[in-house]
Amino acid sequence: MTVLSIPDFFDPTKVGAVWRIPYEERAGQAREWARLHKLEPASVDSTKTWLMLIDVQNTFCIPDFELYVGGRSGRGAVEDNIRLCEFIYRNLGSLTHITATMDTHRTMQIFHAIFFVDKDGNHPAPYTDIHASDLHDGKWTFNPALASQFDIAPEYGQQMMVHYAEELEKKGKYALTIWPYHAMLGGIGHTLVPSIEEALFVHSIARSTQYDIEIKGDKPFTENYSIIGPEVLTGPMGETLGTRNQKFIEQLQQFDRLIIAGQAKSHCVAWTVQDLLDDIHAVDPALAGKVYLLEDCTSPVVVPGVVDHTDAANAAYERFAAAGMHVVKSTDDF
Repeated sequence: MTVLSIPDFFDPTKVGAVWRIPYEERAGQAREWARLHKLEPASVDSTKTWLMLIDVQNTFCIPDFELYVGGRSGRGAVEDNIRLCEFIYRNLGSLTHITATMDTHRTMQIFHAIFFVDKDGNHPAPYTDIHASDLHDGKWTFNPALASQFDIAPEYGQQMMVHYAEELEKKGKYALTIWPYHAMLGGIGHTLVPSIEEALFVHSIARSTQYDIEIKGDKPFTENYSIIGPEVLTGPMGETLGTRNQKFIEQLQQFDRLIIAGQAKSHCVAWTVQDLLDDIHAVDPALAGKVYLLEDCTSPVVVPGVVDHTDAANAAYERFAAAGMHVVKSTDDF
């Protein structure tokens, strides 16, 4: 990949802040940058490189926002995104296509506190894990006040919760976790980090190509860590809770390499990569060699004194490397 310098307008001190992008000014600078470096439209790239950014949104990446991914250092997502912006600018002439996924939620979803109550009508605290045994014992029950919202009986709502928790356990996935309200559709936490969005906008102008936005996580009765598919596909009566998206394995076959970064390494990144790997194994295991994971542009969920998913995230990346994927740094020559 041909390495460029980083443009003067990029300010790493602003990566951890929310601000307005001066689009018209950046468009002019992007056109001049393309002229100066003789950048051609992405459509003529002989080696087609696809960059996938997982959930680089304010809610995960800006300190003091709802679900900031600080990692063990406390600076995780901010430092990751500084490196990620620099990677995009240095490789502006080599990145053919960019996809940004966006976790997208509403109030009434299975991983938010309002979905459950105890015998006294209290909701679970953030980061509470709800197991099938908790639901069988009546420690937590589906909030009957929500039944009319979904046109179901409260009893069936509880049946759905039990089924869901049991399916997670059968698959060996994380327990159903109650997350703080985050990535709320229409809210400031939902939007892309300004510094990242600015880099995508500059790439779009300079290379004459439109980046994609892929929405996930808006189904009420299932978690959706992975952009490829939800955690549980069907309810107790076989009803569809969400569907698996085959476009990503199909798109991988059309590109020479796929580079993945974003948040969080332990959850949405790990499960996206795992789902992609499952699809790769079903189609052609050799496709794993096309995938590059930017290890220094992602961090695990760590809430000091509550949870630390660092070891699980690292173990996942070891599995991915063993399967033939490349674990690299943003400054590596690859």
